[in-house]
Amino acid sequence: MSTLNVNGHQHTLDADPATPILWALRDSLGLTGTKFGCGAALCGACTVHLDGQAIRSCVTPISAAQGKKITTIEAVTGGADRVGAAVHAAWVKHDVAQCGYCQSGQVMSATAFLKSLPKGKKPSAADIDAAMSGNICRCGTYARIRAAVADAAQSLA
Repeated sequence: MSTLNVNGHQHTLDADPATPILWALRDSLGLTGTKFGCGAALCGACTVHLDGQAIRSCVTPISAAQGKKITTIEAVTGGADRVGAAVHAAWVKHDVAQCGYCQSGQVMSATAFLKSLPKGKKPSAADIDAAMSGNICRCGTYARIRAAVADAAQSLA
């Protein structure tokens, strides 16, 4: 048995401790906002936060999450997360999503990045590109992603 704190709620799962967090979220808890992309931590579609840090849930076992807090896209865009709300609003404003498959991972990476910035720091385009470099968008909306992250940072300043 494993106990996971997901989006502020405790869940007890009868799962192998080596099970990737991604499958615990999707298959056991029904939280399907986190996507399976490559299964090798290369594309970023499966990004969630573990104690506030962006991680790849497709390769991180549930054993690594014991005693820690997992945050998924469902909690970040639900309105209660100030930074997540700013990122979500900027995503809509800049019409970032095309197919939308990578977007939950993109939003999770952008949110973790903005939360890591010192208060009042305005990120450069290079800062944003570096922070988002682990997320692949097959539709190529990188310029809109960069603009949305910069806009969200500005709205939070």
